[in-house]
Amino acid sequence: MSDARCSCGALTLMLPGPSKLVVACHCLDCQRRTGAPFGVGAFYPVDAVAISGTAKEFTRDAASGGKVHTYFCPDCGSTIYWKADKLPSFIGVAVGALADPNYPPPVRSVFEQSKHDWVKIDGAVEHFQQSSAARKSG
Repeated sequence: MSDARCSCGALTLMLPGPSKLVVACHCLDCQRRTGAPFGVGAFYPVDAVAISGTAKEFTRDAASGGKVHTYFCPDCGSTIYWKADKLPSFIGVAVGALADPNYPPPVRSVFEQSKHDWVKIDGAVEHFQQSSAARKSG
């Protein structure tokens, strides 16, 4: 078991260990959400995650279609997790909220069309100009 938490510790997610689906996202919304050039999320089945504390929700239109519901701590403002209408059985967890430098690296890098030129995601990574879902269907 591992846990992700906000900066103040009021919002915590208990996770069943490392995820096999870790994704670096370079979309402009993730850049704005994180304040960094890209976000990294670990995806888990919704029923495998236990959430403690109260989160505030922000809903936006996703670049890949549908809506994304982002959940953050109302006290410290840290974004900890999100759910996408197009992936209803999964929850995305901010890898930075795990504070584990040994957490597995991304296996996918998505929305590279808006990736900063100096960012390099190396290793055994699938690269997508848009979302990985868009490439699979077209």
